[in-house]
Amino acid sequence: MENENKSANELIYQLEDRPPFIESFFAAIQHLLAIFVAIITPPLIIAGALKLDHETTGYLISMALMASGVSTFIQCKKVGPIGSGLLCIQGTSFSFISPIIGAGINGGLSAIFGAVIVGSSVEMFVSRILKYARRVVTPTVAGIVVTLIGLSLIKVGVISCGGGFNAMADGSFASIENLLLSVLVIATIIFFNLCKNKYLRMSSIVIGLAVGFVVAILIGRVDFNQISSYGGINFPHPFKYGMSFDPAAIIGLGVVYLITAIEAYGDITANSMISGKEIEGPEFNKRASGGILADGFNSMLAGFFNSFPNSVFAQNNGMIQLTGVASRYVGYFIAAFLVILGIFPAVGLVFSLIPNPVLGGATLLMFGTVAASGIKIIASQEMNRKTILIMAISFSCGLAVEFVPDILKNFNDSVRSLFSSGITTGGIVAILANLIIKSDKK
Repeated sequence: MENENKSANELIYQLEDRPPFIESFFAAIQHLLAIFVAIITPPLIIAGALKLDHETTGYLISMALMASGVSTFIQCKKVGPIGSGLLCIQGTSFSFISPIIGAGINGGLSAIFGAVIVGSSVEMFVSRILKYARRVVTPTVAGIVVTLIGLSLIKVGVISCGGGFNAMADGSFASIENLLLSVLVIATIIFFNLCKNKYLRMSSIVIGLAVGFVVAILIGRVDFNQISSYGGINFPHPFKYGMSFDPAAIIGLGVVYLITAIEAYGDITANSMISGKEIEGPEFNKRASGGILADGFNSMLAGFFNSFPNSVFAQNNGMIQLTGVASRYVGYFIAAFLVILGIFPAVGLVFSLIPNPVLGGATLLMFGTVAASGIKIIASQEMNRKTILIMAISFSCGLAVEFVPDILKNFNDSVRSLFSSGITTGGIVAILANLIIKSDKK
């Protein structure tokens, strides 16, 4: 209770306060700068891996922004039992990139959106049995899966730094120019991230991408003629790319949805604490269950409108501390900005022109941060002999299929498809190993 009062006293605007328009506007802009790149990056990476054209890539970015806006509104507003009622920002999740790419390679966009929609039921179900799910997906299991997500994505980031899959095909992969562009972006992000000015620090990734993009234009790496038109308005078109159901893809995404539910629980706990609200008891349990239910429901909604799974963004919690504004009404402004940006196709089309090395430089650091977060979760638990054994088994199995996919070549298509993702394999092994070995104390 003392911590709760302390958090509340440090806030300028508390959860139910309504800041003046100007203050709400600027608070929302700061949140937007912190989350914008994180929202558009997954569709950019997925589109690059699946070799989609600029028009499709631009549309997927627009839908990601729109879906994030609607999801954020639902989280902040709390519609019936759905939503946390906190200043919780939702955006496209990095955690699903690897299994989504696998689903897309095997079954195209229709298989991806089918798996996004069906798999979301896992997270919605977990929200109803939260106290039991936390016994299965313990911090050790969650930490292992988050670490595997980061490690698996680093490979994707490195490929982008080298120039992407197209560069592999035309022989320009890992050229000095590509690597220098990536290094420039990484150096710029690190420089501004180390600045004492908090606004420059928060915007370091945006600045890094902007610097890389401008340099790429100056050296002739960006061809604006590839886009026939920047005008018009994007309207959501449900099931534009169809929908099909690949069991392996659904299971793969389902495992990540399970972990995402537990991650969301942690983010909502942190958000509640920062906002000066209880972090235990019936009210908190209702808030946490509603937030996780919204996480799953919003992901299902995103799948209907040709976008990827949404999750609660942890960086939003840091922004509340920096600004001192915890008012959930600011979330309505953020949601409106995201929807407006998504409506105009020019936004998505411009970002679809970002060269792979520029994007790779930014994402490499992001993915490394994801892996580091997983290690931090694991380290927060007692590192006994059983914990180390669970980690050893899970990392060995997960990274084995990532590094040497041919290890599964003699199995049938269904088995190969299911265990082709290191995240899925490592996650399933971690859950089973933890249930059998029981390393975590109650």
